[in-house]
Amino acid sequence: MITIERPHKDAAELGATVRGVLNDIKSRGDDAVKEYELKFDKVQLNALKVTDEEIEEAEKLVSDELRDALVLAHKNICAFHSSQRFESVKVETCKGVTCWQKSVAIEKVGLYVPGGTAPLFSTVLMLATPAKIAGCKDIVLCSPPNREGKLHPAILVAAKIAGVNNIFKIGGVQAIGAMAYGTQSVPKVSKIFGPGNQYVMAAKQEVSLHDVAIDMPAGPSEVAIVADESANPVFVAADFLSQAEHGVDSQAVLVTTSAKLKAQVETEIQRQLDLLPRKEIAAQALQWSRLVLVDTIDEAMEIINEYAPEHLILAVKDYMKVADMVVNAGSVFLGNYSCESAGDYASGTNHTLPTSGYAKAYSGVNLDSFCRKITFQELTTDGIRSIGPAVAEMAGNEMLDAHKNAMTLRMEEIGL
Repeated sequence: MITIERPHKDAAELGATVRGVLNDIKSRGDDAVKEYELKFDKVQLNALKVTDEEIEEAEKLVSDELRDALVLAHKNICAFHSSQRFESVKVETCKGVTCWQKSVAIEKVGLYVPGGTAPLFSTVLMLATPAKIAGCKDIVLCSPPNREGKLHPAILVAAKIAGVNNIFKIGGVQAIGAMAYGTQSVPKVSKIFGPGNQYVMAAKQEVSLHDVAIDMPAGPSEVAIVADESANPVFVAADFLSQAEHGVDSQAVLVTTSAKLKAQVETEIQRQLDLLPRKEIAAQALQWSRLVLVDTIDEAMEIINEYAPEHLILAVKDYMKVADMVVNAGSVFLGNYSCESAGDYASGTNHTLPTSGYAKAYSGVNLDSFCRKITFQELTTDGIRSIGPAVAEMAGNEMLDAHKNAMTLRMEEIGL
């Protein structure tokens, strides 16, 4: 069985650095956040919150074409996530016992939008849109500023399109700490969402131990591509590099049954790499990337399900049949024309997905991510007759006599 190693930093080093920053923010609030912004983002901030004037200024800086693209993406993301609304059903489990669930929005959520080597304004739409559909009352958005103390204008325009205006100029670990603990400026939230580098991932995991929920341990981006002889090598190479340009710790993997395709893709990767503005980042990421030749699609899918990729492209002739074999993946793209970029931006699915093999246990962000399910039950006297003796028997055998008494008192009340 082939195994594929992922890029990683020393966990002990990460943890110590992250805990130090988080503890400082917890004790000193805004002052600590501003100091870390100067240290990490190289900007001296007087205020952390984005003003209405800055949002108005951003609207003038975004082209009509980009605004139209953001509006289209928002429409599709809204359509797909709206279809995920929960419909409650009351179930009479036995006579006189009725149970049901109600979906309730998380009231206060925090959204982290990366903006370091690339301003991911698309992530604003991916997180804020389902949060608004779910009905979250308070939505806090944090993103790292540039050295002029500004957020990318498209981040602010996307936030306005999605209906979010509680926006802060904070990046990295300090953003996670500010949302987890609350500061003089930043409200404390109940759950934090959003992708990021390994420091952000470590910070999210750290605060989730005691202080706040998180969506998932989302770290460096990754794609796996399964391809046969029907795949277009130019497309495959382009998909490969679209992941590599995310960051130096991103990973792309090709598993193919065709030696000819593998050779073509290797050549095409080098050709396309030379044309990329982010060539240096992509080239470093390629050291973690792999092209694997296997004998059969079954073998390819065995590797893929063990790897559990964030993104999976099935560039194979019979992709619907192969799709049935997918067990572990964040989001799947079917056929030669379903590039991963479509899901990253505008198809409607969410691009905030589990990485680092967490797709074995986690889903990507969806409408349910912003909700809680509260269960209800109603017992009538018939319900006491139906389950009372069983409850009393089980509680007694667990030696929880107060539990037993709570039921037997009701049984006696109705003469049972």
